[in-house]
Amino acid sequence: MTQLLENAFNPEIFRKNGHELVDQLADYLNACKNKDALNPLPWKTPADMLKKWQTDFAAPSEEGVKEFFAAVIADSLHLHHPKYMGHQVAVPAPLAALTELLSALLNNSMAVYEVGPLSAAMEKVIMGWAASVLGMGKEAGGILTSGGSSGNLTGLLAARQHQADYNIWEDGAKDTHPLAVMASAEAHYSISRAVKIMGWGEKGIIKVPLNKRKEVDPDLLEQCYREAVQQGKRVVAVVGNACSTSTGSYDPLEEMAAFCQEHRLWFHVDGAHGAGAALTEKYRGLVKGIEKADSVVIDFHKMLLCPALTTAVIFKNDELSHETFSQKALYLLANEKKENWFDIAAKTLECTKKMMSVKIYALLRTYGPRLFSDYITATYDLAREFAEMIKESGDFELALEPASNIVCFRYTPSAPGAHDPAELDELNTRVRSRIKEDGEFYIVQTVINGAVYLRTTLMNPFTSTNDLIQLLQKIRD
Repeated sequence: MTQLLENAFNPEIFRKNGHELVDQLADYLNACKNKDALNPLPWKTPADMLKKWQTDFAAPSEEGVKEFFAAVIADSLHLHHPKYMGHQVAVPAPLAALTELLSALLNNSMAVYEVGPLSAAMEKVIMGWAASVLGMGKEAGGILTSGGSSGNLTGLLAARQHQADYNIWEDGAKDTHPLAVMASAEAHYSISRAVKIMGWGEKGIIKVPLNKRKEVDPDLLEQCYREAVQQGKRVVAVVGNACSTSTGSYDPLEEMAAFCQEHRLWFHVDGAHGAGAALTEKYRGLVKGIEKADSVVIDFHKMLLCPALTTAVIFKNDELSHETFSQKALYLLANEKKENWFDIAAKTLECTKKMMSVKIYALLRTYGPRLFSDYITATYDLAREFAEMIKESGDFELALEPASNIVCFRYTPSAPGAHDPAELDELNTRVRSRIKEDGEFYIVQTVINGAVYLRTTLMNPFTSTNDLIQLLQKIRD
């Protein structure tokens, strides 16, 4: 063995590097929490960032690991900073981050039980717990997969296989009525992408109009369904949001579930961001009806404090999860049977898969579900407080009452109607761009009813009312 290989696997070098990294990350967490000379976004243009890093590894040095870690931390987006209010990305609990180190070094791939025995068992336990939280019954279960896009595709593939009157996975699409899915006009783009991956094209997704709260209008479900049937389409599934990405609105899941039962359609709920509300006492009513879904997606890397990517796909009837990817890879799945819960590759897009369950299990084992409940309740409460602040400001306009921790608003410095709509759009776009480049806050923007709005997703449990007051003043400035 060469000295270089010896050093790369040396336990004492690893111990030294590891201790230094944990110290650096602990200092980083402290600096974020206290807002000590640190901005959430250390802005550099793409060209400048590329120029800095494209030759950095040209001269390797075993002595420069600590400096490398420091540089990575400095140039990254700082989600743990209370003034980070941007995209729907978790502020990971430090313990969950430590389990990433643990699972990365162990690197059990989880394709079949023998290469990931512990994590397969943990995943079974976690899926049973999640199904119980949602109230989906004893027959429910599922899998963890790499992100909400993968999760939504998995759920809709299961819907296709179950709803088709033949084995569409094995036999392929037949030249009969084209299949289609009904979904909110505010559905995440991964729903449309999944439909297109399945080969149904743009016509395969039927967008259901919304009410003023940006929720699916349940009164229009029947009309959309009948129009699709008249056009020769065969609707196999309906997708509900819990909640939508753009505005954080929850669809009327109970009414949608009843509609699906009436027409014998698969009901899939994209709960990537907001299904965790089921864990709370205060906001559980937002997901009423989710227990009637045939499949539900939850991202633990959004509102459940885990690093990306960790997505649960939960089926009301766990047996159906085996039908989704029913082909056999004989070198892996020679003894594949429906009851083999422990051979994970039979049920997911992935063959090699990270030990995703360990981080969730660690948080539950250490803190219990109340950690998630406290976190979601605090961030949802803060969004409502922020909305009241906006309404009382006199120079800001709220897009709609927040249902989750997402607040959409815009700066309107003059009296209502005093600005041309295009001028307001340009003003708020420019404000957001300047805030990004300044780096003191990180917020994003969206378009609602054709108008540009600023958008905050209050992900950090340490974001305070005072931070929000400062944000509004920063926008004014």
